[in-house]
Amino acid sequence: MSDQRRAAELLQDHRMSIDRLDAILVYTLGERFKHTQAVGKLKAEHDLPPSDPAREAEQIARLEDLADKAQLDPEFAKKFLNFIIAEVIQHHQHHKDKS
Repeated sequence: MSDQRRAAELLQDHRMSIDRLDAILVYTLGERFKHTQAVGKLKAEHDLPPSDPAREAEQIARLEDLADKAQLDPEFAKKFLNFIIAEVIQHHQHHKDKS
């Protein structure tokens, strides 16, 4: 088998793995948002603030540690979680505004 053909097969294998992992990420985010939506409704029903800075700081520190253990850039992980947190807070605020 030629080097080029072997490289093409390896590339295809990597791409298939990436596609599977992308699907896992999307479904995992969907599941996460189901739970954060429930939290938002609960907070709205009990007049709790949509944002919890202490919890957010704990989550960021935890994710940075996990990222480090997974050999993922902790700054990237922090940016990713901050993006998710901002989206969740927006959802929580929406529930609060509706109640």
